[in-house]
Amino acid sequence: MKAKELPEGFAPASDLLEGRIILVTGAGSGIGRTVALAYAQHGATVLLLGRTVSGLETVYDEIVKASLPEPGIIPLDLGKLEPATLDQISEVITQRYGRLDGLLHNAGMLGDRVPFESCDLNVWQKVMDVNYTAVVILTRYLMDLLKTSDNASVVLTSSGVGARPRAYWGSYAVSKYAIEGLAELLADEFENTSRIRVNVINPGATRTPMRAAAYPNEDPRELKTADALVPLYLYLMDPKLAAHGCRFTF
Repeated sequence: MKAKELPEGFAPASDLLEGRIILVTGAGSGIGRTVALAYAQHGATVLLLGRTVSGLETVYDEIVKASLPEPGIIPLDLGKLEPATLDQISEVITQRYGRLDGLLHNAGMLGDRVPFESCDLNVWQKVMDVNYTAVVILTRYLMDLLKTSDNASVVLTSSGVGARPRAYWGSYAVSKYAIEGLAELLADEFENTSRIRVNVINPGATRTPMRAAAYPNEDPRELKTADALVPLYLYLMDPKLAAHGCRFTF
C-alpha cells in the first residue's frame, strides 16, 4: 500500500464525527479504549466491541458520564464467531442505526514468540482467528451497512512485523502480514466501485499491555501513550478525507 503520514498541522474540529456511527473492536482497553473515547468526544456514536464485558461497561460509563452520544456495547469473542451471532449483530445495528460509517479493527492477540518449530499449533490458530479471520468475517457481515454510509472508512491495524515478518514473531507476524494483504485487496476492489475507504495503521511502539508482554524488559515510560495516536485515528475517520489504500506508520 502507499506509505503516507498524518498531514502536518491536522487539527480535528470538536464536531468532526458528529452523527457518525463507528464500530471499534478491542474497545475495552489499550488503543481501542483510547480511540473509542476520542471518537465519542468528537461527536460519534461508538459501538464498543470486545470480549470482556466489564471493560466495555467502564468505557460506556465514561462516555455517558461526559454527556457524549450514548454508545452501544457488543460483547463478542472474536475467536469464536458464529453466523447466527453475526447475523444478529448486523440486524441490531441496521434496526437501531441504519448504517455504519466507520469500522476500526483494533482487537488483537500476541500469541507465542518462539521459533516456528516450537510453536503451539492451537495458539497459532487462535491468533490467526482473532487477528485475521475475524477481521475478514466481520467486515464481510457488515459490508451492507458500510455501503449504506455516504462515505465509510475501514481502518485495519497492522504492525512493523506485518509489513515485514520477523523471526520468532510467529503467528502474530503472519496474521498482520495477512492483514496487509487484505487491506490491499479491499482497497483495490473498492477504488472505483465503492465509497468505502480502506487504510492500514501501524501504531508503532506504544505503551500498551500487549507491548509490555512482547518486551517485558522495556521501560514503558520511554514509549508514546495511546493518546499520541488519536489525531491519526481521527484523521482516518474524517468523512471529508480522500485517503484510500494507504499505510500509515506512527
